[in-house]
Amino acid sequence: MSLKFLIASVFLPSLLFAQSYNTAGGIRLGTEWGLTLKQRIANHTTVEGIFQKGFNEDETIVTLLANQHFPLITRRFNLYFGGGLHKGWNTSEDVIYEDPFGISLVGGLEFTVGRLNLSWDFKPAFNLSGGTKDFYSHTGLSLRYVFWKRESSMRKWFKERKWEFWKKKTDK
Repeated sequence: MSLKFLIASVFLPSLLFAQSYNTAGGIRLGTEWGLTLKQRIANHTTVEGIFQKGFNEDETIVTLLANQHFPLITRRFNLYFGGGLHKGWNTSEDVIYEDPFGISLVGGLEFTVGRLNLSWDFKPAFNLSGGTKDFYSHTGLSLRYVFWKRESSMRKWFKERKWEFWKKKTDK
């Protein structure tokens, strides 16, 4: 067994789990275009705000979602599901209807590498009031920049000097 293989097998798992994020934001393109911001609030839970404008519709919609993440291979590759509320505004002067308000669901896949987070999702939206339809079927591809990375447990372990077991810890 080579030394390179031994080093890679010991440290590669910690590198794979080190690319998680706390805050990421960017653009969303799909059935509409918009901006997205995701914030991790618990170990596998995020909240996401989406501001979107339809290509063919005269509506602007803001959605707030809570997502539960399920790591598939590493914390960098996730399957996620969630739901929340949306509120829209009619931006057309020609067509008059009540502004939409309702419930949105979401399901998707995301992958984070370095400072980039890429996700694809399906986001059905059910209008409880207003809008041109009772149901919207949104899908999108989001490209986000990771503003704040989450420290890996291995890096935290090394920072706390647990690997220097022969040194006596001093109380501060």
